[in-house]
Amino acid sequence: MPTRIRLQRKGKKGQPFYHLVVADGRAPRDGKFIERLGTYNPMTHPATIVIDFDRALHWVQVGAQPSDTARSILSHQGVMFKHHLIKGIAKGALTEEQVEERFNAWKEEKKAKLEQLSKDKELSKKELHKKRLEEERKVNEAREADLAKKYAKENSVKEEAAEEVAEEATEEVTPVEETAPEAPETEAPEQEKQEPAAE
Repeated sequence: MPTRIRLQRKGKKGQPFYHLVVADGRAPRDGKFIERLGTYNPMTHPATIVIDFDRALHWVQVGAQPSDTARSILSHQGVMFKHHLIKGIAKGALTEEQVEERFNAWKEEKKAKLEQLSKDKELSKKELHKKRLEEERKVNEAREADLAKKYAKENSVKEEAAEEVAEEATEEVTPVEETAPEAPETEAPEQEKQEPAAE
């Protein structure tokens, strides 16, 4: 019976959730399985992986073949690396202490990388937010400058129009003032002329 370590799809449409199981290679994807090793949720960021490390290592050691996705998940968790190191013990190349030391060093390095990735992601979010705010400020400043120019032009046009109207009014007013004194002088002699005729 060829055993496989593979994913069993759960969850609903558009929201997958997987169980990592050991199953007979001939069993259907979501059918009968021998043992459930853990879960894998790709919808979270980063993906959530919960695995029973010892049982997964046991099944890999007894010859269960992982599918491509299951192999990458097991590699990510360190099961495949631990299996590789244990093979070194069987060959006599490594001791158990060296295996534990190397595996713990790998684990710490992996943990540091994941923490750095999460920090970088947070920083990139903050930087992206700052960048967007700066772009908005630039756009707003450009709009304000355009509006200021527009209002300045409108005001200058209004001022020019007001000045022209004022100039025209002063021009019109000054001829009226010149003609106005002349008119009473001409009217006065006529009145004088009319008065002697009345006597």
